[in-house]
Amino acid sequence: MDACVDHYLVLGLPSGEEGAKLTEKEISKAYKLKALELHPDKRPDDPNAHSNFQKLKTSYEILKDEKARKLFNDLLRVKREQHRRLSERDGKRRKMVSDLEERERAAFAPDPSVKAQEEEERIARQLKEEIARIRAMHANKGAPTEPDLKKMSMGVGKESMTSGGSGLDKEKVLKVSWEKIGEDYTAEKLRELFSKFGEVEDVVIKGSKKKGSALVVMATKEGAVAATGSVSGHLSNPLLVLPLQPAVATQFSSSEKPVEPDKINNLVGAAYQAFENSVLEKLQKASQKQK
Repeated sequence: MDACVDHYLVLGLPSGEEGAKLTEKEISKAYKLKALELHPDKRPDDPNAHSNFQKLKTSYEILKDEKARKLFNDLLRVKREQHRRLSERDGKRRKMVSDLEERERAAFAPDPSVKAQEEEERIARQLKEEIARIRAMHANKGAPTEPDLKKMSMGVGKESMTSGGSGLDKEKVLKVSWEKIGEDYTAEKLRELFSKFGEVEDVVIKGSKKKGSALVVMATKEGAVAATGSVSGHLSNPLLVLPLQPAVATQFSSSEKPVEPDKINNLVGAAYQAFENSVLEKLQKASQKQK
């Protein structure tokens, strides 16, 4: 969201010095009332209903976060002071201020308007960083915790056992990777993309600051084969989808020649391979416990 948006006004609250004195309880109450009014379910004919509701949620997250709210209040204060100075610069007062600034520049004093502009830009940058931090914090809530991973692994172990009971059916597992640019991917988003090609049993997501990765377990080998050549993700941040263990009958490139497994595995990289081995080990241990 743009740093120029007045988040108090978005929630229907007074802004400025009066808004800075509001308590967290008053802000939460205003958000609940506004959320009831703007919820997309109550505005089925409004094409902007979802977008407006997301803006409301973002404003609320900023105002309820102590550090982000303080920076936003400082930004509003600087803007009010700058607006007041500009309002005073009319008629004779404008000439007086101009003469004063000229004398200050002659005496090597900093220009107040330039200093205010620099302070505004600094606070705006910090506010933008806080907004990104809040977004990342809430995006990570969708990632599985260690207990969730254990439960997920047990479920995969039961459903993915081969007929001989020797371990996970790797031909149903897809390796997915993407760069941390543009729109990021959550487990829920990946499940939505891959479910178009068959039932998705589990999604185990992992990533670093520069690269995201995940294992997607399809219910059938046919679903894994179909998704491998079809899921591309967002144009701004495409997905690299590779089979964990390609089926011999379906492992072909566009030239109808078999693709060597070593060449596919080399695309993933050592870091992704280490993560993959760790998850598979947990899945196989969990499957042994089910015996």
